Order: sequence, then structure tokens, then C-alpha cells
Amino acid sequence: MLLKIRPRSFAGTFLSYLFSVEDILIDAIAQPYLWRQPPFNNKWKENRSVIYRLINAGLIEVVKEEGKKYYQLTKTGEMQALVLKTRMPIKTKWDGKWRMVIFDIPENASRERDQLRRLLLLNDFKKLQASVYISPYQINREAINYLKETGLIKYIRFARVDELDDDKDLKKKFNLFAT
Repeated sequence: MLLKIRPRSFAGTFLSYLFSVEDILIDAIAQPYLWRQPPFNNKWKENRSVIYRLINAGLIEVVKEEGKKYYQLTKTGEMQALVLKTRMPIKTKWDGKWRMVIFDIPENASRERDQLRRLLLLNDFKKLQASVYISPYQINREAINYLKETGLIKYIRFARVDELDDDKDLKKKFNLFAT
């Protein structure tokens, strides 16, 4: 079962939270009145249904340890949380250098190639040529971790380019004439 999860939704926040802290007590989520200030929002019934959907989708699991129940990310959930974190591009003032990603992913991995293209577009990269993408901004570190986890990193090269022959069209695409 595949869930579409937006990064800023409760499901996205919850997966990212689990990814960061590994696990949390079910009792703390299930009984919000025990908390002075709940970590998410006050829509507990709705949030519990999202948690059950995450469990049914195989993204999280309930683990019992020492008489307590915990939520824990599954391997698939870890990958999904990593993908969510890759969708947060780093925007800084342009330093005059271009970041280029060049890849040659085999035909039998076309699904992964498409995922990489989406990841690059989410991180403000623009297509320069078929397997060459460019951006004035750095790629998100979580995106690099995702590429390492999936094994795609071996098909990809990253470059920082100090100068391009005629980059007026790129500056226009990225709205960089003001910088």
C-alpha cells in the first residue's frame, strides 16, 4: 500500500520525527492529556487514524519493550522519511558558482532514474541536458544520504562550476539578475 505523504503534513512530520528520535512512547501520543503541550496538534483522533494508516502501509511498526509500546520506523519508513527530508531545498544567497549533477543510470533502473530527476527538481535543479541538471544552490545533505542509501550515488557525479560560457538564460531561469 503506497501513501502519498506531503512533507509538512502530520504524517510527514511524524515520520521525520521518528526518523530523528528513533522511537516514542505510544501512551504519550494516545493520551494527549498527559502532556502539558502536545508535540503535534490537538487533532488526536485524526492523528491516530494517520498513524494507523502508516502502520498498515508498513512505514511504522509497534514494538513492545519492557512492558511499554513504541512506534518505530520500518526500513521502508526510514527510506520514506529520508525522501521527505530531501524535499527541503537549501536556499542561500548565490555565491556565483553553479552546482551541476551529471548521471548515467542504467536502463534497468529507469524507476530510480525518474526518482532522481524528481529529487533534483524538488531541490531547485533545472534540466540542462538529458542527464545533466544545474542549480545555483547546494543539494540538500539528506538528498545525498538518500542517494547513498539507494546505491544510486555510484552513477552520479557532482560538480561546482565557477564559470559558464553564457549563463544569462540560467540566471533568468533562477531569477538571479538581482544578485
